[in-house]
Amino acid sequence: MQKKPTFKIEFVVLMASLMSIVALSIDALLPALPQIGEALSVTDPSDNQLLITMIFLGLGFGQLIFGPLSDSFGRKPMVYFGFAIFVIASIVCVTTNNFEVMIIGRIFQGIGLSSPRTIAIAMTRDTYSGDFMAKILSIIVMFFILVPIVAPTLGQLLLDFFDWKAIFNANLIIGLLIVIWFWKRQPETLDETNKIKFSPSIFITGTREFLKYKEAIAYTLVSGFITGSFMVYLSTSQQIFQEQYQLGELFPYIFASTAFSVGFATFANSRFVIRFGSFNIAYYATIAYAAISLLYVVLFYSGNNPSVYVLITFFLLQFFAVGFLFGNLRALAMEPLGHIAGIGAAINGFVSTVMAVPIANYIGSFVKTSVLPLFIGFSIFGVLSLVLFLILKRRRSLIKA
Repeated sequence: MQKKPTFKIEFVVLMASLMSIVALSIDALLPALPQIGEALSVTDPSDNQLLITMIFLGLGFGQLIFGPLSDSFGRKPMVYFGFAIFVIASIVCVTTNNFEVMIIGRIFQGIGLSSPRTIAIAMTRDTYSGDFMAKILSIIVMFFILVPIVAPTLGQLLLDFFDWKAIFNANLIIGLLIVIWFWKRQPETLDETNKIKFSPSIFITGTREFLKYKEAIAYTLVSGFITGSFMVYLSTSQQIFQEQYQLGELFPYIFASTAFSVGFATFANSRFVIRFGSFNIAYYATIAYAAISLLYVVLFYSGNNPSVYVLITFFLLQFFAVGFLFGNLRALAMEPLGHIAGIGAAINGFVSTVMAVPIANYIGSFVKTSVLPLFIGFSIFGVLSLVLFLILKRRRSLIKA
């Protein structure tokens, strides 16, 4: 742990790049969902959403494996192991003609990618702490957000010149380049003295240790609520803009604008978090998240979609609030877990992601002819998150008193 933390640009960009393999594997595929569904004889277009949500299921469960193992065997070996699983799963996805097998391949892609995603957060916690860690995580997320801005456009270009399989192949090549960079340039961050001797019970003891920290549990639940409602947008955005609004060619650019909103907010957070504190910023961002979605529900309760300009304005405001939440929620949850950073990041990621998948699948099933169910979902989970923050705020006040 650094007593005088210093900003290391290569470390930040490399951690963001590790996480970006996940975003690329999700967002670059969005324009190709109808083509993949057609190629695999999918009859219900809503089933195409599973190609997005099921990778998150793998991401959730995989973190429970790689997080604890990284506490015992080191961070870097787990990244290599996870990427190997991703490679095998990607080959399955491009060679199958069966939709169910494709779904299984996407789950295993998620399991493999959970490794770089979890390890990037654990390595950040190995290196930084407190509000400075929140600052670093915000900058990492800011770089990471650049991928959703360009990924759908990249996917569309590959689709125009080749076919949907080229998207999987491009993800593999880019991922391989990042892993080689990681191998050559990033030293191991887990000290030998901090390694935990491996035994099957490490999963149980680590979970028990995690459960001692009520604040970490609360922030993890909030992450699950926000991630779940955000995942609904990821899985339905293609359907909303290409089918409900008939804006097929403009979809990559609309998606990029909403991703930019998140990225701009995370940049602002990196500048403000040291001054105002990660808790205060996340608290007010949660209020904004709930208020914006409730306003949409009140204004458009009839279910009739507003003009695309009004809808995009609401999305931009909604995801601007999200940008102030992602990095801060992770940092707040991880702060008391430095001694179990690997399994701490794993449980935090597992619970929030596995919570998010059923939320996304359930709400997404209602987003057929109207965007209203999406904002109802935002409202419900925004309010639940705010309730948890109010409990935490009261608890912090009592402790200070």
